[in-house]
Formats: sequence, structure tokens, C-alpha cells
Amino acid sequence: MLDRGRGGLVRGRWTGVCPVAERAVETGGGMAAVPPGRRLSVPAAGAPARAAAFALPGFVGRRRELEELRADIVRAGLDTLAGRKSGRGRVLLIAGRPGSGRTALAEELAGQLAGRYPDGVLRARLTETDGSPVPTERTARALLAALGEPVPPGAEEDELTQAVRAVLRGRRALLVLDDAAGAEQVDPLLPDKSECLVVAVSRGPLTGVPDVRPCTLGGLDTASGVELLERYAGPTRITCDPAAAQAVVEECVGQPAALVLVGGWLAALPKLSVVDAVTRLRELPSGDGLDIAGRSLSRAFRLAHEALPAPSARILRLLALAPAGAVDAHTASALAGCSVAAAQTALEDFEARGLLRAEPSAGSLSPQYRVPGCLTALLRELMAAQERPAEIELARARMLERTVRQLHSCRAATRTDDPLTRKRLAELPRPLRFASPQDAAEWLRCRLPALLAAARLAVQDGHLDTLARRLVSALTRALTAHFGAEEAGPELYGLHQLVLDVAQRCEMPLEKAAALLNLGDLDARAGRVPAALGRYREALDAARQAGDPYAISRSLESIAASYHELGDWQRAVDWYGRALELRLTRGELADEARLYGRLGAVRVYAGQWNEALRDWRAAAAACRRLRDLPGHARALTEIARVQEYAGRPQEALRTCREAVECARQAGDDRMRAAVLLRLADMLERLGDPGAAGEHRAAAGELLVAGPDGSPAGPGGAIASVPPPAEAEGYLRNQ
Repeated sequence: MLDRGRGGLVRGRWTGVCPVAERAVETGGGMAAVPPGRRLSVPAAGAPARAAAFALPGFVGRRRELEELRADIVRAGLDTLAGRKSGRGRVLLIAGRPGSGRTALAEELAGQLAGRYPDGVLRARLTETDGSPVPTERTARALLAALGEPVPPGAEEDELTQAVRAVLRGRRALLVLDDAAGAEQVDPLLPDKSECLVVAVSRGPLTGVPDVRPCTLGGLDTASGVELLERYAGPTRITCDPAAAQAVVEECVGQPAALVLVGGWLAALPKLSVVDAVTRLRELPSGDGLDIAGRSLSRAFRLAHEALPAPSARILRLLALAPAGAVDAHTASALAGCSVAAAQTALEDFEARGLLRAEPSAGSLSPQYRVPGCLTALLRELMAAQERPAEIELARARMLERTVRQLHSCRAATRTDDPLTRKRLAELPRPLRFASPQDAAEWLRCRLPALLAAARLAVQDGHLDTLARRLVSALTRALTAHFGAEEAGPELYGLHQLVLDVAQRCEMPLEKAAALLNLGDLDARAGRVPAALGRYREALDAARQAGDPYAISRSLESIAASYHELGDWQRAVDWYGRALELRLTRGELADEARLYGRLGAVRVYAGQWNEALRDWRAAAAACRRLRDLPGHARALTEIARVQEYAGRPQEALRTCREAVECARQAGDDRMRAAVLLRLADMLERLGDPGAAGEHRAAAGELLVAGPDGSPAGPGGAIASVPPPAEAEGYLRNQ
């Protein structure tokens, strides 16, 4: 068939899959239909999300701070005092060290204010688990996705932040920006209008954001600290020894995170008293170089860790490897090499002890937990001290291998009509299977931040090894299968960029060519054709360096398609000709047919009728040798069209009738009907409306009849004759 190549052209743009990418990062795969209006509204790393705010059940104290923050909302700003209306939304800043309860206070405030902001609450964490700032571009993408707005893949930071501000203009929304490293992360995201409220959480002042007065947090007061301790340890022991409870609060300097850990320790060890907790805290060594609050948190963490059984303690230490700090039973099971059931039991125990926080779960998905940000560095320290490097690498490899298998299962859930896929799914362990495509899509949507983080971690050492390559490939295929290349474009762009960075660093030309081709395709889909052209030219250089003939040909075709899209017909002809020469030397007949057709299409745009006829006739000859009747029929139809343009109507009629007969022999009634409609238009232009009407009637009979000649019922063939434009589109899209 003429256009049954590795892809198709939409106005000169390549829309196919790149087999060189399949070998390098395996980005091919089927595309599932996405319901109209549906977008891949998944938060990227940094976990932005849009949801109704919620009040934390364990929140205690901070009444003075809450009153100050609420009063600060209506406080007159510098602009107002100067007689000008504020051009930006109010920014409230909660400053404090990790473990001070700053995020809990921000969430409590958001819960109290949610009713004032009908357009919802948006959340974004601006620092990675390793302490590095989340790129503003990534945060802006995730905020746009959470708002249900289209996110152009490959857009620059300024374009994305401007889009965020434009979307929020006129809305009343509340933004919680957690763990900001500095003003440069917050300022670009501030809404332009004052109807929105921004609650920023940071270690200290955000110098550079105007008119922001920080609410600085210290420890809880003694009464609130005792109340928090009681919520985890239970009331009995606290009531029996209030003095010891106050001593615990003093040892923890009122730090909520430390008090939660001590409360969890007491709850897990009911035979010990509060005095035992005080004694043990005082015996534990404090970390070197830490301030008072840091030392108290370090001691409380060591207290909680030492009380765990050895297998559980090992699982906890290995959670430092969890991508984005997110963990479920599968991740923990793979890290520790234990059963999923044992891992789930351990995670539930960690949550009860205050070592993990449960995340809201969706549908039938297994519960997901998050390592508190204030404990991440302590976990890494402990893992490095007590786990051998070889064991750490093995745990990471097991986790990535499990993730790859889950992604394969996730993608396979969209192809259950394939017997081979069903067989492979049946061979998977039950915990790795998904009950339905909907469950698989929901898992992918909810786990995407951690999956993207896993992909980044897999290649961060500078090597695109087999496991990392498989992970990127599996994630790319799963995203495309469930959401389509267009909806998943932003995530795919990031994955291909990740591969490109590694390929450039490690001098891997084939992988570089694959990544550049995929990025070029995404740029072309987004309308950035000049940028795509630059990518394709770089890909051609890398492909030649690798000596891969397919990558070279694919690059040549993509360059030609870009010039076609830009309307530079002569350059398009030149580059398609180079690609064709390569195919001719390799004897690849199907690709020859496709390229002859594309050359013919470009020459039609350029008005080169004789050259177009020559190319389309060569395409028809190649299809005939391939015994590709549908392709031959399409090529003949295009020849007839060019003959009519060239002022040779009688030849065009003969060729078009030949195309009808070829379509009949191919058994493709829809194509035959489309060619008949084109023939009818041609006859009408030649002044023979009677014959034109007969051909339209024949086309209508073909389109409404079923395979056996009876009228098509519901779900059968199209029940009405398509207009000529639709027939033309059908022919070209084949």
C-alpha cells in the first residue's frame, strides 16, 4: 500500500514511529483513543495538584500564627498605601525549618480559607527529595495540567509561566507553594491579579518578592506539644505522667516532627513509660553540626529506627531510594526483596509510628505513602552507614526492574484483544496485573510523578544502560498507549530530552539521533517547525556518525517534511530525493513507493505537473510490483488528479476509471466509493452531470451496504455519502 510506511504525512509533517528510536529507547507502540476534552492532568515532579483543601486531623496549636496569617490577607500593602491597586495576588509566607510543622500550618490555613476560593486549591512542592530546586518550567507545566489546560510540549519557562498567570487571571484560586528554595521559584508563578492568594512555605525570607511579611515558626508551646504527643501515644500514659510529657516536649524543643516520632515510639511499645522516652532521648547521640532543632529531630528519628525489628528497619532505610519520596507496597517489596504483603504490613506500621504519611488513594489502587521531607536526609545518612554499596545498587536495580514490569503490564492492559498479550498477562504474578484498562490508566496517572523521577534517577549516573533504557521505553509506551502522543506530549518531551542529555554526555550517536528525531516530531506537532527542522538536521549528523541507514533515511525524510510544512517546495523535493536515493540503493520497495508519492505530492504543490506525474507513476509501478492493490488505486487516483490539473481531462477520466477498477479488485468498498466520488466531481466539471449523478449514487450504495450487500446496520459502514472533502481526506489519509 502506498502510504503503509512507518508513518504518514499531515500537510508535509511526519507522524509515524521511529524504529531507530525503538532500538534505542523503544518509543513506538499503539495509541489508544482519548475521549474528547480529556487531558493528561497529572502532576509532574514537585507534585502540584488541584483539589479541595483539607484540614489535617493531627493539627494542633498555632492559633496565634493562624490569626496573624488571616489578618495578613486583608492588610494594606505598599501599593495600596501608595494609592495604587495591587497588581498581584497576596502572598503569605510561612517560614521555618523542616520538621517545624510549616506544611501542616499551610494546609490548615488552606482548609480554613477554601470556601473563599471557588476555583480550588493548587499545590506544588518546589524542592526535590534530594534538596535540589524543582525547575520552574516543570512546576508551571504541572500547574497547567492540574488546571485542565493544554500544555505545549517543549515550551520554554517564560511561555509556561505566562500561561499559568493567564489561566489564573479572573479566577479565585489558592496556591500552596511548599518548600520554596528562593524567590526565583515563587515570583514567576504569582498570579497577575489580586483575586488569588498564594501561601508560600520556605526556610526563610523570600527576598525579592515584594510586600511579603513572613510568619516564622519555632517550636510548639508546651500545651500544644503535649496534646500532639498524646494523639500518637494515647492519653493514658500522658495523663499519668504529665511532667514527663512536658520533658519530652522540651527535649524535642517543641518540634512537631520529633514529637510525632516519639509518640509513635510510645504507641508501638506500650510497656514503656514516658519517662523511658525522656531517658532514651537524652542517651542518644546528637548529630554533628546541627542546630538544636536538628539535633532533637535526629535523636527522635534514631529512637524510632532502633525500636523497629531488623527486617522492618532495613525496609525503612531502603525507602531513601524511593523516587520522589513516594512509595507503595510494590516499591517497598522490590527494594527489600520481600513479599508485597510483608511490605504493605511494614508500610502501615511506619505510618502508625509517624515515619510515613499516607497519600489519598484513588479507586482500587494500593495505598501510597510519602517519606516526610524532614526525614529524607536522615534516611539517606542511615542507609549509607548501615547498608553495603552493593546491596544499595541491587535494591535500586530490583526497584527499577519491578517498575518496568508494572509499566509493561499497564500498557498491555490496553491490548487485551490480542491473544498473545492475554497469555503474557496471565503469566505475570497477580499483584502486577490490572483488573481493567481504566485501573491501569488510573495507576499511571497517580504514579506518574514517581515514575518520571525514577526515569531521571535511572540515568543520573551518566550511563544509558539496559535497565534505564528499558524503563524509559516502557514509560514512553505506556503513556502513549493510554493517553495518546498528543496528550502525553509534555511528559514524552521530558523523557526524550533526558535520553538526549545522556546520549550527548556519553557520546552515543544512535541514541542521540533517536532522541532528536522524537523531539523533532513533538516540536512539529506543536507547530514549532523551524525548531523541529533544527532537531532533524542534528539527528542526521548523529545518524551518519552512527552509520545507521534507517536513522539516516528517517532524518532525511523528516527534514523534507519540515520544508514541505514551511512551503519551501524546492528544498522539500531535494531532501525527499536524497531519502529516495538511499532507499533505492537498499532495494526497499515499499519505502520507494511511499517516497515517490511524497515527491509527487510536493511537486503538485509547486505546480510541477510533469514531474509530479512521473513520480506518481513510479509510485504506482512500485505498488504494482508489491501487489499492493489499495496503494496502486490511490496512486492512480493521484495521477488522475494531476492530469486534470495539467489540462488533460480525458486522460484523467481514463486513469480515474482504472483506479475504480483497481479498488474493486482490492475489495476496499470505501476506497472505491471515494474514487467514484472524485470521478463524479471530474465529470461534473467536464459538463456531464448525468454521469456524475450515476457515480455518486453508486458510491452511496457502496457506503450504505454491508459486506454481504445488505444495508449496513448500527456499527456497520458509514450510513451516508460523505461530502467530496471527506472523500478526498480519506484517500490522502490512507
